[in-house]
Amino acid sequence: MKIAKEKALPIIMSALKEDMGTGDITGAVVLEKDINVTASIIAEGPCILCGVDVVKWVFNTLDERMIFNPLHKDGDRLKKNKRVASLKGSARNILTGERSALNFLARLSGISTLTGSFVEKLKGSKASIFDTRKTIPGLRELEKYAVKIGGGFNHRMGLWDQVLIKDNHLALCSMKDAIKKAKARHYKDIEVEVDDLNNFKVALEAGADIIMLDNMKIEDLRKAVKLNKKKKGSRPLLEYSGGVRLEDVTKIAKTGVDRISVGFLTHSAPSIDFSLEICT
Repeated sequence: MKIAKEKALPIIMSALKEDMGTGDITGAVVLEKDINVTASIIAEGPCILCGVDVVKWVFNTLDERMIFNPLHKDGDRLKKNKRVASLKGSARNILTGERSALNFLARLSGISTLTGSFVEKLKGSKASIFDTRKTIPGLRELEKYAVKIGGGFNHRMGLWDQVLIKDNHLALCSMKDAIKKAKARHYKDIEVEVDDLNNFKVALEAGADIIMLDNMKIEDLRKAVKLNKKKKGSRPLLEYSGGVRLEDVTKIAKTGVDRISVGFLTHSAPSIDFSLEICT
């Protein structure tokens, strides 16, 4: 599994521009004459690694001659103090790219590691972990990639790739009409959000492909699963959503839902610390 370079490069360029501005004045002061050095990137804590190619592209954007040697790949489980990669090239360019590269690695590895913890809690159930659109603006492609590296699945990428009828839509249009209009345009995987069993029954009857059970109680989740099993013909997938935390996810999965969407994966994942050390 790889992140597409053409999707990552605009994000990398934006990060470098933000950090560099008109140039690294400290590097210019300390290194009046540039020299070639070697350096190592080290994981300061255990993690599921994510962002190795992104780090490579950061340094190669600054210097095509930079030699980047990855020692691990995305998805590898690392222990504390493991070397992630080695670098050889311009000291100025290594120092210029250091913070941007480590920021990407820290953020993406944090998301993949947290996702892996959620996925681990679902062993033995049929449920899968999905992300949401609660991402940092501009970083969605990378953050959703990190979720996949951690063993999770991507919900819709944006407003353009799936119909998801939520409460504010239903304040403007009835559920049956909204689903009917979506079906008339031949959209696939039409999803509707409900917050009680009465609305669930309406969505079930109207033929939604996926029903999001928003903040519903555990006993109501079980009832919804039973009602869905009794439905004749094709049945919708059932997705739970609503403030899911690691300590809750196993209990939710045991109700029999198919999917659990977790905004926490991207809006609150703690970063993993990495360091870059120049070898002298």
